[in-house]
Amino acid sequence: MWLRKTTLAFLATVQPLRLSLVVGLFLTLLSGIPSIWANSDAWDFKQVMLNAEKKYGPLGILTRDKISSWEELINTSEDLSETAKLKAVNNFFNRQYRFLDDIHNWQQKDYWATPIEATVKGAADCEDYSISKYFTLRRLGIPSAKLRITYVKALTYNQAHMVLAYYSTPTAEPLVLDNLIPEIRPASQRRDLLPVYAFNAEGLFIPGKKSGDSKRLSRWQDVLKKMRLEGFAVGDG
Repeated sequence: MWLRKTTLAFLATVQPLRLSLVVGLFLTLLSGIPSIWANSDAWDFKQVMLNAEKKYGPLGILTRDKISSWEELINTSEDLSETAKLKAVNNFFNRQYRFLDDIHNWQQKDYWATPIEATVKGAADCEDYSISKYFTLRRLGIPSAKLRITYVKALTYNQAHMVLAYYSTPTAEPLVLDNLIPEIRPASQRRDLLPVYAFNAEGLFIPGKKSGDSKRLSRWQDVLKKMRLEGFAVGDG
C-alpha cells in the first residue's frame, strides 16, 4: 500500500500525537462548526492584487490575467463533483507555471512559494504546484483530511519531489496530482514515486499513520503566514 515505506531518520524527528488530541481533531472536523473556508467571500482577489502591488509594484498584464484566471477557475468549479474539481485544478496549475527549480527561481536551495509568489515569478517547482493545488481545492470545499501534500522520492530522477494526494475516504487508495505528468493516477500506478511523509492541516503523516503536528513544519507555517498577509483566509490550512 502507498505510504507504507519511510526512513528511520524521519521517524526520529516527529513525536506521536496523544490519542485524545487525535480524537479531538476528528470530532472538530465532524462538528459542523462553520469554517473560514466555507465563507464564499473569504478570498477577495481585488484586495489580493492590491496587496501584491504594494509588495511588488505594478503587476504586469500577464500576471494580472493569471490571477484573474485563478479566480475564474474557483468561480466556475464550485458546483463540480470532487473528481471534476481535482481534474480542473490539476490541469490549471500544470499550465499556470513553467517549471524552475528554487536555486534559479529564488536563489535558495529550498523555498516554498505561495500561489501569488509563484504567479508573480511565473515559475514554480514541485512543492509550489502542490501548494497551489492544495489551497485551491480547500477553497473549493474539499476537506483538508482528504488532501495531503506528500514528500516523495522520484525514483526515475533519483531526487526529492512533492505531489498532492487525494483520499476519497480515509482508507482509500489515493489519487496523485503531479506536475511531472498531466494525468491524475491512482498511487498504485505511480511506482516511480516512493512516499516519505505527508502533511495537511490535521497533522504530519508517515506511511500508515499520523505522526505529529504540521505546526512543526516551519516552511509550511511560513506559507500560511505569507498567504494571510497576501489577503487570503486560510485558517490553519
